Amino acid sequence: MTDARPYLSLIIPAYNERSRIAATVTTVCEFLDSVGFIYEVIVVDDGSTDNTAEAISDRERVKVVSYQPNRGKGYSVRQGVAESTGEYVAFSDADLSAPIEELTKLLDAIKAGADAAIGSRAMQRSQLIERQPLYRELGGKALNLAIQLLAVPGIRDTQCGFKLFEGECARRVFEECILDGWGFDVEVLYLMRRKGCSISEIPIRWSHSPDSKISPFSAGLQVLRDILRMRLHKYRL
Repeated sequence: MTDARPYLSLIIPAYNERSRIAATVTTVCEFLDSVGFIYEVIVVDDGSTDNTAEAISDRERVKVVSYQPNRGKGYSVRQGVAESTGEYVAFSDADLSAPIEELTKLLDAIKAGADAAIGSRAMQRSQLIERQPLYRELGGKALNLAIQLLAVPGIRDTQCGFKLFEGECARRVFEECILDGWGFDVEVLYLMRRKGCSISEIPIRWSHSPDSKISPFSAGLQVLRDILRMRLHKYRL
């Protein structure tokens, strides 16, 4: 492995993803190799019970972080950010519902001066190749209205799992985060706003994964509980 600092640290949180994590890592690495980046891929095995970590064969520039028990997506992304060393830090879902090639759009926004660029499914130029069932879309829209009212007004899609940050900014903000569950996206953006960091919301291509493990109702309730906890917490600012 090269001793040069990575240009990009890409974090993939994974819980019971043995069936697809190897293919996901291969797709990601092939793309990053094709654009000539010096990179590190950090797969965070979030307490899986299906030997997810063992499905990733040893390969250059890929690191696996494993722990028990399962702690939640927010915790796993936070561990990945803490392990990162890249000039830029991104995270992507293991199902690649946002194609990894969309990363170039987020990089363009960072290069234009943003501290964070977040993929969005809710903008006019977003391309939803495979849409969610109607009940999930309507639930997501209702949840986002609550999120805008309570935490981050003006951001249309906080929950898309495809985000990119300036590296030092990410490590500084994630270090203060406390939420382990689905509300972590809101917390990160909320803290960035409070620290005066700029956030660009970028329309991307996105496809719903039919085998998604997320229950929109329970996840939505967790996000709202997390927002309440976040608003009551005294952060170091």
